[in-house]
This record gives sequence, structure tokens and C-alpha cells, in this order.
Amino acid sequence: MKSKWKLVIGAVTLVVATFILTAGTFAYLFQSQSLDAANSLRLYRAVDLIKSKYIEETSMDQLINGAIKGMVSSLNDPHSIFMDAKMFKEFMIETEGAFGGVGIVIGSKDKVLTVVSPIEGTPGDKAGIKSGDQIITIDGKDTKDMALDEAVSKIRGQEGSTVILGIRRLPAQEVKDYTLTRSNIQIKTVAGKVLPDKIGYIRISMFNEHTGADFAKKLQELDKEGIQALVLDLRDNPGGLLDESVKVAGKLMPKGPVVSVVTRDGNRETHTAGLDAAKYPIVVLVNGGSASASEIVAGALQDTGVGTLVGVKTFGKGSVQQILRLDSSTAVKLTIAKYYTPKDRSINGVGIEPDVKVEWPEPRELGKDPQQDKAVEILKAKLNK
Repeated sequence: MKSKWKLVIGAVTLVVATFILTAGTFAYLFQSQSLDAANSLRLYRAVDLIKSKYIEETSMDQLINGAIKGMVSSLNDPHSIFMDAKMFKEFMIETEGAFGGVGIVIGSKDKVLTVVSPIEGTPGDKAGIKSGDQIITIDGKDTKDMALDEAVSKIRGQEGSTVILGIRRLPAQEVKDYTLTRSNIQIKTVAGKVLPDKIGYIRISMFNEHTGADFAKKLQELDKEGIQALVLDLRDNPGGLLDESVKVAGKLMPKGPVVSVVTRDGNRETHTAGLDAAKYPIVVLVNGGSASASEIVAGALQDTGVGTLVGVKTFGKGSVQQILRLDSSTAVKLTIAKYYTPKDRSINGVGIEPDVKVEWPEPRELGKDPQQDKAVEILKAKLNK
């Protein structure tokens, strides 16, 4: 099977060959140094005791799934999880660009379930949910010990059904319930236009399987209209597929590294751009909802001097997850690496500081965008030099 790097909602994933957990697998574990005889016996005995003594009949599938989930949970890593059949199916649907839900992207920040960003035009966006909001309950259930993908699974559902999210918006401490009606979330990730003074504007909402091609098409359209500079808006962009972020950066920056992925053993895989030279000055708009794949693009443009970052510090999601299929319908997602910008910066848990910090005060005024205004000001100054 051809491997494919994917970075989805703050996590890079790799689809690899199937590895089925069977009796043969247990035999392998028993023979390997990773599971000695005593631990093998404990594992077998636990299964036997539950199967023979527990008051209710329990299927082997349930026990195996529970064992795997427990093993992964013991890592205390919010980005490493066991994906059951339903969760894995939803994950695959999402990467194709359409799914049923409320249109918010979530992550774990300071061990609290947090909104990375709402997706434009979705129920979550229309309800006023914002980047940085903490999700305290889902349908009345506390999210304190809930895995990220479990929370995603609970928030998603059939179009027309409802979900109640208990939201806390700092610095306030009270929790407010939002009742949201799920819809079919069709993600169109790229939009653009020409601003005055021949400045192009492209907004990328996230990186799915079509983003690289759609970005190239939109950029070509704007080039034909004679743009001489570009505003790239990555605000509230929660990330997506690594390959697609590399394609976008590759259309903007000269030859050289875009991002490097480094595993535990020090193995480094570097993705590169291939332009002879950057075509025009670029300003990249970022904020606290800019995460993972969007941070890859922003970091690459900043490190190479091609782009000036305007806004506020990004989310700081720079770890790499790998999706390993257990069978045709389940998988394990494990954190297996970190990624680094062209200047070898790790932004995990740190984020990227903009070159020009511009806050957007609340409440926001309709029709006002101080960050975009600053971007245009910078580009006009560059064009008039």
C-alpha cells in the first residue's frame, strides 16, 4: 500500500499496511522483548477471568477493543487514540471534505477540550462559537477525561439531529449551553479576490484533499488579473493534510525545505518547494486558531523571508500522528514525530509569533478587519519602494 502523509485537525497521519490483532499477534508479542512471559500471562489471565467470571457475557471483540483503548490511553497523550469502526469511518469521510456535524474543529489545550476554530458558514460558526472556547460538556457529559476523537464522534451525527455543547469562554468562568443542529458540512477550503492596488487575497479555511489544486487554480486566476502582491489568510485554519500544505507553500516560496518530519530515532523526512523564486511580496494572516498544516505554511514563509506574518500567535500544534490500521475498520493513531520549520524550529506547544502583532479587539465591528488592513498597508509599502 502506498503511504500517504496526512495532517488532520492538528495531527499528521500515515495510512499504512494492515496489522490485525489476532492470536498470532499475541504469539509475536510473547516472543518479543516488548512483552515478557509474566506480562503475557497477566494479559491472557485477565481475558480468561472476564470471559469466565464476569456476570454478563462479553464478546472477545469488546475485550480486545477495550485492551487496545486502555493501552493507548495509558500514554497520557491526547493526540494518541484508538479509533473504533465508527470513529475511523468518520475520520476517512472528513479527509475527503464532507461530513455530518456542527462545523467546529477541536483540540486539547492545557488538557482542556478547546475549539481550534469554527468552519465558516457552519452551525457552530453561525451560533457564535469562537477559537479558544472551551467545551466543558457534550450533551451534559463532562469532557474532562474524554479523548479528542471520542469528543469528535459525539459532536458529529446525522444531519438534522441536535447536540448541546457546554461552552466556557475565558476569562469568564460560567458555562453556557449552545444547542446546535447538525448539518452536512461541505468544506470548500479556498476563496479569493482582488483587492485595490492589485493586491490579491486568498483565504484557506483548512487543508483537505482538494486544497492544493484549488489554491493553484485560484492563484492562477488572480495572476491573470494582474496581482502584484498577496494576502494569504490562514486565520482560524485548524490544519489538514500535510501534502496539501506543502503544495500551497510550493506555489509561493523558492526551492528549499518547507517542513521536516523527525521521528523518535532521528529519522528526518524533508518536504521541499521547487519555485525558482518567489513571485511577489506576501503577508500571511494568523491567529490562535491557525494550527498544524497552516502553521507549516506560515512557518515556511516566515523562515524563508517570503512572507510577513501579521496577527497574533498561532495555536502551536507541531506533533505528528500516524494512523495504523488494525483491520479493515479500526485503527490506532499514535504520536510518532514532530515537525520542524525550514530553520529547524519546533513550534509544538509554543506556536509561531507574528512579525507584526495586531490584536482584533472585542466586540468586533462589522466590516472592520484591522489585521487585513495592516497586511494591505505593509504590501503597499513594499510595492511603492
